[in-house]
Amino acid sequence: MGPTRSARSSRARLVGVTIGAALVLAGTAGCSADTRLGRLGYPEPVTEQGSLLLSFWQNTWIAAFCVGLLTWGLIFWAIIAYRKRTHEGAPLQTRYNMPLEILYTVAPAIMIAALFAITARDQAEITKLTPDVKNTVGVIGFKWNWGFNYESDGAYETGTPAKPAELWLPVDERVRFDLTSPDVIHSFWVPQFLFKMDVVPGRQNSFELTPNKIGVFAGKCAELCGTYHSAMLFNVHVVSRADYDAHIAALKAAGQSGSLQTGRIITTGNAGGNTGRVDTSGTTGSNK
Repeated sequence: MGPTRSARSSRARLVGVTIGAALVLAGTAGCSADTRLGRLGYPEPVTEQGSLLLSFWQNTWIAAFCVGLLTWGLIFWAIIAYRKRTHEGAPLQTRYNMPLEILYTVAPAIMIAALFAITARDQAEITKLTPDVKNTVGVIGFKWNWGFNYESDGAYETGTPAKPAELWLPVDERVRFDLTSPDVIHSFWVPQFLFKMDVVPGRQNSFELTPNKIGVFAGKCAELCGTYHSAMLFNVHVVSRADYDAHIAALKAAGQSGSLQTGRIITTGNAGGNTGRVDTSGTTGSNK
């Protein structure tokens, strides 16, 4: 009776583990996308493109759970089906099993090819640039903050470690971001955009997004760029068109017309450039 009871308990454990894992998968997949659990840890997207990125993230995790279930199932099946049943000698040993060898080779290749194809498709959609964009923002990442040129409106603003930069965007309007840097590699990241892109010296990287929710969203540098990397913070204000136009008018009234070229900080004697004024010697327009 001992071996029979042991076999039954092993099968019961296998069934329990399999059902538990399946419930976790089903519960995760069935949660509303509006919940943190349903988004699998992702923040709530605030752009039109965010839904595509969120879907890619969720589907990737679902595929990973399916692979995990298959792998765990095969492990426990092998433990139970090929366990030692008597005390006489070792279980039958085999050098190879051709069907399994083929499965181990073909199945991962198919999964990798499918993941690559989906990634390439979604990446092409997210990084696609349209010919006529109403709003273009030149993003300058510099040591140690950000400058934003509203190229379509002839104004700019910038920040310092003591005062993070502010970026204003009109809601429900597509915006192109042109990223440049005068010094080292930074990375432009707004977590609720579900997207980030490197800011590389000597190269302009570009992407487009359409913010579709009004609010204030935190941004930061996602590249370890140097001493005051942690101070490279900014806030994104997604507002109505009327509020956006009023902000641009206020910038021009404050003398911030034209285009900021470098964004470098001119220090006033403190080490590291932690305080000081913004170098506007490279600006064009009324501030030149």
